Amino acid sequence: MSSTGEETAEANAAADDSAKSTRDSEAPTDDPALAVRGLTKRYGDTVALDEVDLAVDDGEFVAVVGPSGCGKSTLLRVLTGLEVRFEGRAAVDGVDVRDGGSDAVGMVFQEPRLLAWADVRENVAVGLPSDVDRDDPAARERVDDLIETVGLDGFAESRPGELSGGMAQRVSLARGLAYEPEVLLLDEPFSALDQLTKYEQQDNLLDVWRERGATVALVTHDVEEAAYLADRVVVLGGQPGTVETVVDVEADRPRDRTDEALLAARREITDALGL
Repeated sequence: MSSTGEETAEANAAADDSAKSTRDSEAPTDDPALAVRGLTKRYGDTVALDEVDLAVDDGEFVAVVGPSGCGKSTLLRVLTGLEVRFEGRAAVDGVDVRDGGSDAVGMVFQEPRLLAWADVRENVAVGLPSDVDRDDPAARERVDDLIETVGLDGFAESRPGELSGGMAQRVSLARGLAYEPEVLLLDEPFSALDQLTKYEQQDNLLDVWRERGATVALVTHDVEEAAYLADRVVVLGGQPGTVETVVDVEADRPRDRTDEALLAARREITDALGL
């Protein structure tokens, strides 16, 4: 390598070390489970997210809603560590996602993405930490406990082709929990389901959330879903994406879908979206 190349590499390394040092020195000691502050993400000249702030406390359920193109998927990519070049701070349990914080994040995708040749138990076991022996009795017990938690008793040896869409999404949820993440992220997990199955899976998710004490951040287009599930709803809007408002959902749990408090939250969300 030429001396100019060496100098450039050294400068880049120094800049990265300086940025990491700054992140460490600025990291608060009382971070919530998920903390995003001043997050700005650019793709060349295009700004996808602009000064986004988001906090999810331990055990809280927060939903993020917004129209297509407002940066919801980009936000998830940042939180899962797939995007490491951004301005601001994104941390899980006090650790910046660029420094390993994303390792504490579990993910449930829009599609179940199950292994067609593997049974339910094997698909859930895929989510176990890499240092866990899947053949260990304790690991098997952990997987079976998750299968029971998501309501799939008796289906541990079934393959994806034998499951309904809702059941397959439950397997995906169990797989996301197998890692025992600090924060569970869900990317529109019920969007492909019919309305009745969606309601069923939403209630199942709430049961799992309560039983596991999980910290959950859900991204969705569905205003009704966001209000029904979440403690708070963060409304993203614009291009670039910015936080328009945060709506506190005051309805008591367990919730009735016709509760006036839920209807009021939905109205507030739709107003913020300009609908």
